[in-house]
Order: sequence, then C-alpha cells, then structure tokens
Amino acid sequence: MVTFAERLCEALEKRNMRAADLARLSKTPESVISQYKKGMYQPKQKRTEQFAKILDVSVSWLMGADVPMENQSTATIKFNYPDVSDDYIEFPVIGEVAAGFDKIAVEEWTEDKIKIHPDYLKGKSREDYFVLRVKGDSMYPLYLENDKVLVRRQNSVDYNGQIAVVIYGDDCGTIKKVEYRNDCIMLVPINPQVKPEKISDVEAEKLQVLGVPQLLVREIEE
Repeated sequence: MVTFAERLCEALEKRNMRAADLARLSKTPESVISQYKKGMYQPKQKRTEQFAKILDVSVSWLMGADVPMENQSTATIKFNYPDVSDDYIEFPVIGEVAAGFDKIAVEEWTEDKIKIHPDYLKGKSREDYFVLRVKGDSMYPLYLENDKVLVRRQNSVDYNGQIAVVIYGDDCGTIKKVEYRNDCIMLVPINPQVKPEKISDVEAEKLQVLGVPQLLVREIEE
C-alpha cells in the first residue's frame, strides 16, 4: 500500500506547494512536516483532514487508499431522499461498537435516541434493526468516533468482505470488513494505519455476526 509520506510528497508536488507553505497554512512546524514527508511519523486524524483540505485532495487518498486523488464535489452527487413526512420511528442507541479491537461488547442505553424514516427500513419491521454508537478510528474515514449506525439484524454477511458488526473472542465486539479465508476469518479495518485481526481455529467457530450497517447518522460539528 502507498504510504502517507509518498502521498503527501505527491500532493505537494501536484499543488506546486512547498513544505513551508503547508506548514504556514496548517500552523504546523516545518520540521514536523519534514518528518511526515520522510515517513518518520504519521499525523493524527484531525491533522490529516486539515492537510487534505489545504491540499484539496481526498482524505482516503492521502492516507494511502486506492481511490481518486481529487475531492468529489457534492454538487455532482445525487441523493435519493424519502418523501418528506412527519412519520419517524424512534430507536434507542443501545450501546457502543468498537471500531478497534479487544473491546468488550456492552449493551447499555444512556437514553440517547435517534429518529429514522421508515423508508430506510426497506419494508422490514423495527425489530429487525438496532442502533449502536461507533467508538475508535479503525474504520476511518467511513465511520468516525460517535457516529450512530442503524444495523440490520442477521447472523451472516451477504458477501465475503462485507462490513458487519460481530462478536468474537471473549465477548469482544467490533465493526469490520469480514473476510473468510481458507484457514481463518480476517477482521479488516478501513484505516490503513490499523492492522487486521486474524481469527482462527476454535475462535473462528465462535465468531458471531450480529448484523450489517444500513444507515449512518452523523452529527456535524461547526
């Protein structure tokens, strides 16, 4: 996989910018930018997003993912909205699901709720879904800390590599791409800075799929 350092150098070259320019615009010491370019360190999520905005590139591309470099204009995106209606179904946020590993799955309602339009249930009943809050950054940039996810209950994935909420090991819960291999199951993050988890032998047999994400609800901070 292409490294952050390689992508940062490429972006600076294509934008005809110097490290000093990026340092000035991002208020980051030029010595730190130099360390990023050499691959000595990688910035945290907030700084990565800041760099991507200044360089006008995709965050995922900057992190090394095999995606287009350019930001996709929201003006070209077509959204399929449900009919405007006052009829919504209220779901409690019943707990947290780790975007990392080795976190015990805990169902604990803190009185947090969200309202979902019935169209998003795709003809299924309310009981076929539940809502969790995401913790951690291993699924960044698709899922962010404190995102709420509407999950459709099912005990298997629809295809190899699908993102799902699973229980594994000693009651650990996570949201990951589930990849079935010949001798194991791989729980694969989207964030290239996080290593996948290999589940094999008896532990693979105990892994449970709880459901697959159907809708992401994110609060935008101004």
